[in-house]
Amino acid sequence: MTKVTDTSDRKSNHLRINLEEDVQSGLTTGLERISFSHNALPEVDLHQVDLSTTFLGKELSYPMVISSMTGGTDTATSLNFALAEAAQEMGVAMGLGSQRAGIEDSALERSYQVRHLAPDILLFANLGAVQLNFGYGIDECRRAVEMIDGDALILHLNPLQEALQPEGDVNFSHLLPKIEAVCSQLDVPVIVKEVGWGISPSVAKRLIEAGVAVIDIAGAGGTSWSQVEMHRAHDEARVQLAAKFITWGIPTVDALVGVREALPDLPLIASGGLRNGIDIAKCIALGADLCALASPFLKAAAQSAEMVCKAISQLGEEIRICMFATGSGSIKALRQAELLQRS
Repeated sequence: MTKVTDTSDRKSNHLRINLEEDVQSGLTTGLERISFSHNALPEVDLHQVDLSTTFLGKELSYPMVISSMTGGTDTATSLNFALAEAAQEMGVAMGLGSQRAGIEDSALERSYQVRHLAPDILLFANLGAVQLNFGYGIDECRRAVEMIDGDALILHLNPLQEALQPEGDVNFSHLLPKIEAVCSQLDVPVIVKEVGWGISPSVAKRLIEAGVAVIDIAGAGGTSWSQVEMHRAHDEARVQLAAKFITWGIPTVDALVGVREALPDLPLIASGGLRNGIDIAKCIALGADLCALASPFLKAAAQSAEMVCKAISQLGEEIRICMFATGSGSIKALRQAELLQRS
């Protein structure tokens, strides 16, 4: 079996498992510990509440990103097309899944190429940062961006996932200088994100010093890729190994607050277990510029682009009412909303 086939098959298994199995982290996001102080006199007209925001120079109708999920398979093609159609219709940003399969086999590039369906959206290319230790360099990074006509490149960090894969790439040594080289040579901004175990303030600082433009903290509390790998495992020893890490990671709230306090001016995306508009509103009040979701949109895209639009619209209404009930007429005002800590 070729390496290309291995990569594509792995993507197919990841999709199936995410759609069919319970892959929830054993941790919570921490958002349940946070609530808004209700404003009984908001002095705001609900119909005038403005959810629009600007990120990396593009205006978005909602402070949302359809998070990086998939690519490299026939099923991924239809899912990405549905997600892109909805992103264009609703005015939100979108990330593609890891484009390694498309780099390895140009026949798979089409599964990522959604720009014709979404000419106006903020669109992120995506590669695993660890591939910089396995022959990838600036040329592959440029190719990933050019493949999709992207506005930025995500380099994702997933050391635990790689460690739990029998075929995982686990040499993460001396990776930061290579990330720095990409940042200095690429013509678009570099975003670094985790895949669901969180980024700490110390790691975020090192990344920003290396030239990374945006951090997506991708905290724990949502989909756990250790659980995904547990369902992929073919022998009991590997099942048990992956299962041990169900409570691993930095919860989303802790990662978000920690990184925002350490880097107050950093463009920051919050993700990891966000499931409704109130979660999104809380993260913005805690310091996020945008919020990214994957699982709710993946399940909607498996039905249709229309269902993705409905999911975005529902989230938007939840954010809008949350803003209204805190007296926040804009995303800027929401960042100043009063929060309460629950015991």
